[in-house]
Amino acid sequence: MLAHVNRITSGSDYQGIVRRGVRIVDAHTVLYVRVSAEIHSGAAGVPVRFGFIVAKNVGNAVKRNLVRRRLKAVTFELLWLVPAGTDVVIRALPAARDVDWQTLRDEVHRSLSRPHPARKRSVGR
Repeated sequence: MLAHVNRITSGSDYQGIVRRGVRIVDAHTVLYVRVSAEIHSGAAGVPVRFGFIVAKNVGNAVKRNLVRRRLKAVTFELLWLVPAGTDVVIRALPAARDVDWQTLRDEVHRSLSRPHPARKRSVGR
């Protein structure tokens, strides 16, 4: 399970990451990645944070919670892969309800290990 410091809990944080983050689209998920503003201001020890969006179009509450738990387990396992100070929001697409854990893991791993502009771009842009 992800520690509290590794979770995005504020609605405004979700909104900022989804609106201004780099979008990485795959078959079952959409990842929004943004380097935290705190990392550019010189704050040391800024943790990686993850947030999850699993909408009602994914399925009933049981299916949504299953998908959310799988995504949390995947991100806990892949926490080392993401540079410090990065915020990641994972949106589950409706197709995510029918795939197994290993498929989700491979997809998120591939998306997180892919080089993307969020690591190179400054926050002011």
